[in-house]
Amino acid sequence: MKNTSLNISIENVTKKYDEFYALKDISLDITSGEFMTLLGPSGSGKTTLLMVLAGFTNPDYGSVKFGDEEVILKPPHLRGIGMVFQNYALFPHMTVEQNVGYPQKLRGVSKAEISRTVDEALTTVKLEGLGHRRVDELSGGQRQRVALARAIVFKPKILLMDEPLSALDKKLREEMQIELRQLHDKLNMTTVYVTHDQKEALTMSDRIAVINGGELMQLGSPNEIYEHPQNGFIADFIGESSLLPVKVSKGNVSIGSAKIKVAKPPGKDGDYLLVVRPEKVFLASANKKNDENYFHGELLDSIFQGESQLLVIKLANKLNKEQTLRIRIPNQSVTDKAFPSIGENVTLALKVADSYLVS
Repeated sequence: MKNTSLNISIENVTKKYDEFYALKDISLDITSGEFMTLLGPSGSGKTTLLMVLAGFTNPDYGSVKFGDEEVILKPPHLRGIGMVFQNYALFPHMTVEQNVGYPQKLRGVSKAEISRTVDEALTTVKLEGLGHRRVDELSGGQRQRVALARAIVFKPKILLMDEPLSALDKKLREEMQIELRQLHDKLNMTTVYVTHDQKEALTMSDRIAVINGGELMQLGSPNEIYEHPQNGFIADFIGESSLLPVKVSKGNVSIGSAKIKVAKPPGKDGDYLLVVRPEKVFLASANKKNDENYFHGELLDSIFQGESQLLVIKLANKLNKEQTLRIRIPNQSVTDKAFPSIGENVTLALKVADSYLVS
């Protein structure tokens, strides 16, 4: 079921409702065959942008091209896109094969060709043999696969998905993330995927477009977005992190009265935030090193989370205000002898290479 995909070019797309900007001058190029995720909190504008691509929302101005073709004025049914909605939008009175074959029926495809393509699509999503079942006889995961099969049955060059896994339980959702990514690689469709789930975006995407307040905040690979967020919002939104206020003056970086070293000092003096990921900070050894920053505090809480132990440490008062750091230790490395007790004073270390600032 190999397919030739299309690139997508979005230029200066803006959508305003009264005085509220749902989208504000967004420009974004999506490469042919790429899996692009639009990531952001509720109300950020990510779904609005997807609806603009689908043709269900008309922007106030801007350009959307599929390949070399401008599609901003094209109705949805003429854009040649596959679409998977958040609620799946399946027809309850139809069987699985009738649901999947519906787009082909609308296109006037022969019954024999509909049967062939439906069988192919159901096999692709691992639902072979279930074509005669009613939709209400299926599990949530199976319904999601039916919606996906319907979206790909006519082999579109572009596939749009609006939080299609949000209704599934955690274990099934994580399994489907891997399956969707593998299916994307097999079909070679340009895919635009909307989610508010950071781990989902990091797991599935070639690139992530972080959207907030109708604006494109950062665009990059999962590694770039996670390791090098461009501002405090992204650092706080993507993954877990503690953000410690720091001051930069004449090249010196300090937290309260304590000086620290950072990987890339900013070019301007001012107030910044030190991003501390819980997996990057660790319990310090007795021998201090020049390539590490140190923080002293008291262990407030220790939380068992299966594969890891999450420690919450209240930092020393010299930081001028109460601050906490979180540290995540793999449980296989935890021993009764080395593990601190609640109320115990601890020293944490963060490598200079992992110490970076955002504004």
